[in-house]
Amino acid sequence: MTGIWGIVNVTPDSFSDGGRYFDPERAIAHGLSLCEDGATVLDVGGESTRPGSERVDPAVEEQRVVPVIQELAAQGIPVSVDTLNASTAVAAVRAGARIVNDVSGGLADPEMLSAVAESGADFAIGHWRGPSDDMYALAEYSRAAREVAGELRERIEKAAAAGIAPARLIVDPGIGFAKAGAQNWDVLRGLADITALGYRVLIGTSRKLFLADTLRQARGLGALEEIDEARRDLATAVTSALAVRHGVWAVRVHNVAATRDALAIAHAWEG
Repeated sequence: MTGIWGIVNVTPDSFSDGGRYFDPERAIAHGLSLCEDGATVLDVGGESTRPGSERVDPAVEEQRVVPVIQELAAQGIPVSVDTLNASTAVAAVRAGARIVNDVSGGLADPEMLSAVAESGADFAIGHWRGPSDDMYALAEYSRAAREVAGELRERIEKAAAAGIAPARLIVDPGIGFAKAGAQNWDVLRGLADITALGYRVLIGTSRKLFLADTLRQARGLGALEEIDEARRDLATAVTSALAVRHGVWAVRVHNVAATRDALAIAHAWEG
């Protein structure tokens, strides 16, 4: 069964729903609602990684996410922590998180790999070339999917050297991270290079800028024309269903219900 990771942003400034679930009680209620909609994992984050975002002190990040993780995990829900910080990862696993989702794949914090190895948690390795405040300056590729796969392979080797067993690894090609516009489509079209690594693959296209840009172009709209949340969610559901057809293990989304419905229709089509 395809996994659907529901996003729980306990932040004031995430690109899509920043501030909406900043209050811990609201974040917990939102997580429970996502589970009712069909989420198989809740990915809880306390630091925005939107383009141009600034880093958050790990102590502040922990204050945001730990109470939410603790309550959701106490209810038997599989929880992932979305963090770049080893100390937050350790605190989150102690609070009940089963997965550490690091969009930098351990590059942002040199202590991350050893911390995850000791924790026993699964580790989602994201493809990343640098911090969000200047990541687009690093978006240079000749063959995007192949290069992303090669860089993920290097991170997998580092994780193995740190003592993280292959069965605990998940790989994420990092859609939107150091990838501009069409480069994201290049990676999605080349998912075979990512799945060929032989690990569980997680994809997160949810509400991202390249989807809005594509929808604007399709309708002949200007670059400043707004694409509303509902249309971004529809585009997310379509890309998620297509990704699953190409061997992806799980998708990470804001709107779980829309993606669940898209996957159900795709499954019915395939019989």
